[in-house]
Amino acid sequence: MVMESLSPFKTQYLDLNGQKYHYVNEGQGEPVVMVHGNPSWSFYYRNLVSSLSATHQCIVPDHIGCGLSDKPGDEEYDYTLKQRIDDLETLLEHLNVKENITLVVHDWGGMIGMGYAARYPERIKRLVILNTGAFHLPKAKPFPWALWICRNTFVGTFLVRGFNAFSSIASYVGVKREPMTKEIRQAYVAPFNSWKNRISTLRFVQDIPLKPHDRNYQLVSDITASLSKFKDLPSMICWGSKDFVFDKHFLAQWKTELPKAKVHEFNDCGHYILEDASTEVVPLVTDFINNN
Repeated sequence: MVMESLSPFKTQYLDLNGQKYHYVNEGQGEPVVMVHGNPSWSFYYRNLVSSLSATHQCIVPDHIGCGLSDKPGDEEYDYTLKQRIDDLETLLEHLNVKENITLVVHDWGGMIGMGYAARYPERIKRLVILNTGAFHLPKAKPFPWALWICRNTFVGTFLVRGFNAFSSIASYVGVKREPMTKEIRQAYVAPFNSWKNRISTLRFVQDIPLKPHDRNYQLVSDITASLSKFKDLPSMICWGSKDFVFDKHFLAQWKTELPKAKVHEFNDCGHYILEDASTEVVPLVTDFINNN
């Protein structure tokens, strides 16, 4: 119950082949589906849910291995992009959410959310893009060395699963304007409190497809190809410019993919834009969803 106390909303669970898949489902109205990334969880969207739930149905899952969801081993769950998209689809089918969806995506949530959108483009009404990608690493962007170490070395595995290095470091370097309070930082790292419970943090990094022979490379190519279907949708991009992974190269590609998007750049903010600039971004997103 300690972990449950960190969520300010009612905890709900869906059984996914024996695994408990936690999700937030607050409010009524048109659905806003918020998809988090790595190494965060539904807690990231708490302020946006509070702002929107008076007028919208806010749905925020915790990916398996994250937040309040179960954290199975590899023999019980396939930690891969396709499975993540399947999970999101199963949840939305369970909730009978099939139209007028606003997708809000961050980090890996961009690939997962847009993977779902590629399957059902007719269901998507708006897009909100927050420091994420839904395409291969831009050609001008070097693969960050810190991710390379986590992805490809035993040292990286030991640091991530033994010391929670990925989640802990992200809680410091992911904000630039103002450090997280101790309580907020502890909430981000709390789900990843043991070697066993840090499996998803590592598997997300290891699942990044960089070359054509990597698993999911073709799936990412297919998701990228689908983005043209959304270029005329109402869309908003809120971007922390000091993100060392999702940087100006990713933003430039989003501007190409969504040429009509309303773009708000925050030059003094980092990866966790909803923490760094919450007082600005939450009202911007709320107004955009309410008026487009």
